[in-house]
Amino acid sequence: MTSLAARGAPPLSVRAAAPLVLAVLLVLTAIAYPLTSGGARDAVSWTIVVLGAALSVVHAAAGHGLRTAAAVTALVGGTAVAFEAVGLATGVPYGSYTYSEALGPTLLGVPLLVPLAWLMMAWPSWVVAGLLASRTVPRVLVATALFAGWDVVLDPQMVQAGYWTWAHPTPGLPGIATVPLTNLAGWLLAGGVLMTLLDRLVTRTVVADAPRVGPAAPLLALGWMTLGGALAHAGWLGLPGSAAWGAALFLPVFALLAARRWRTR
Repeated sequence: MTSLAARGAPPLSVRAAAPLVLAVLLVLTAIAYPLTSGGARDAVSWTIVVLGAALSVVHAAAGHGLRTAAAVTALVGGTAVAFEAVGLATGVPYGSYTYSEALGPTLLGVPLLVPLAWLMMAWPSWVVAGLLASRTVPRVLVATALFAGWDVVLDPQMVQAGYWTWAHPTPGLPGIATVPLTNLAGWLLAGGVLMTLLDRLVTRTVVADAPRVGPAAPLLALGWMTLGGALAHAGWLGLPGSAAWGAALFLPVFALLAARRWRTR
């Protein structure tokens, strides 16, 4: 099969650097979130999601080929719109909620920002899961847990910003009074479906001789948006419950990754 380089793709060093540049820009923009308010915070939120989605697409393309990146984008976007449209119309599987007009244009009632946010979250979750589990079923389960856990940190922040509202926010996780447990159940269900499809898709569409790009950029995105988000929740946003959950859910993940890397040195 013709290699990416032979087809005029940029050198590997450039392809590897591009996701990292996007990850650094994502972190810098995320740092600005708790320091802004009003329209400036809305602009920061949009920028974070666009950068995160771009990081996912660029990393998938760099390490797995353009065909895989395009297929991942279509799969995640389509799955997001399907689950969110059903959720808005029926309350299943997340519970009853409504989106704010601040999120901009919609498709089937779903703000276009939402599938981009799914893309921002889904690809790093799948990549990091692959570092923790090599077999298909464990990898899908870990990716699903990471995907849903990310939302545990993110959702209270978005509710606080007024981007969506829950009709019945209780009962919720201890310390989080604004987001119902049904939302977590919905994310586990949607994440399980998405990660199963995503795993099969990447396996079937990957370019056999595509150079492998390291996981540093998705790791940085996942780490900062969860643990950095938890820090922002505790120190600036007045969300100690989600801060505690973020630390409890993700510190063990990164400790395990560090331990595995140490053992392989």
